[in-house]
Amino acid sequence: MTNETLFLLGFLVFIFFILALDLGLLNKKSSTVSMKQAGLMSFFVIVLSMCFYVVLITYGHLLHGIDSMEKLQQVISSHHHPVKIIPGDLEHSIQLYNQNLGLEYLTGYVVEYALSVDNIFVMVLIFTAFGVAQKNYHRVLFWGILGAIVMRFCFIFVGAALIAKFAWIMYVFGAFLVFTGIKMFLDKDSDEKIDTQNHPIVKFANRFFKVHNHFVGNKFFVTIEGVKKITPLFLVLLIIEATDLIFAVDSIPAIFSVTKDPYIVFFSNIFAIIGLRSMFFILAGIIDKFRFLKIGLAILLIFIGLKMLFHHYLEDWGFSTTHSLFVIVGILGLSIFFSLIFPERKKERALKFNPENDDHLRY
Repeated sequence: MTNETLFLLGFLVFIFFILALDLGLLNKKSSTVSMKQAGLMSFFVIVLSMCFYVVLITYGHLLHGIDSMEKLQQVISSHHHPVKIIPGDLEHSIQLYNQNLGLEYLTGYVVEYALSVDNIFVMVLIFTAFGVAQKNYHRVLFWGILGAIVMRFCFIFVGAALIAKFAWIMYVFGAFLVFTGIKMFLDKDSDEKIDTQNHPIVKFANRFFKVHNHFVGNKFFVTIEGVKKITPLFLVLLIIEATDLIFAVDSIPAIFSVTKDPYIVFFSNIFAIIGLRSMFFILAGIIDKFRFLKIGLAILLIFIGLKMLFHHYLEDWGFSTTHSLFVIVGILGLSIFFSLIFPERKKERALKFNPENDDHLRY
């Protein structure tokens, strides 16, 4: 096995251990995740993410098996790392490489975590529209994360292969992100609604599968009179997966603007995703208080898109990964700051959890 394969397998085993711990501890005694539980899990995942950052700045060169100056030059060239090696000094050069690798991971992590906030808002809309009981949120989000890991893995490594073969795809990604950012900015005040009757996933499921009309506890499937049917809860899971797929189209190219190393893109992406579930329970009830956050995310996407379109000029000007991180944190920090300083006087929409009975479905 190559170093990359061993590193990746070890990482995946570690991630699934965290998810198993999440499922066993947070959902063992109570099916409803409390704010305290979500806060502890969020803190735990963030600490693990920072520990992985320390691993990268210390042992990052082992990821690609760098043991010589020639190998280091090859990896830097193939992944376009902005690292200047020191001729004749392999140890110091590796140290600079590891520091940059850690910084790329950290920047990608912040970008993905930030873009996940908009994903949370849509999830709240989905759960509310379909009348999902609070105690079933954790189950849907847990299996949704597992599906997201598989999809992100495919997306990232296919995307990396395309970028390596067709460099012009970076410009396509950049233009798409600028377009998405402008569209998000223009639609910032529009009311988002979920049409449960005419949702494409609902129509698809009703056409090709047997769909039960009511929730049955936390079950995804139910057998009635010998006929196996999918429940509305499984429909919601499918919609959550489809939503994540749509968001991945934005977030994954955004991280490729930070690093071309698919492993670093994957690591930062997955750590942000596993933190998404616990962050959902913290932010879902207060997300409308951050009125300028969507504007901040729109500006963030536009910035990243422009960075991809003009990356050659930025490299010539000395615009580094550190500068990108400062700009990204600055955009997010200002949007949160202005949201707290200038809150809405009257909420335009009230998104509340729906604790209704399991056997009630509103579509």
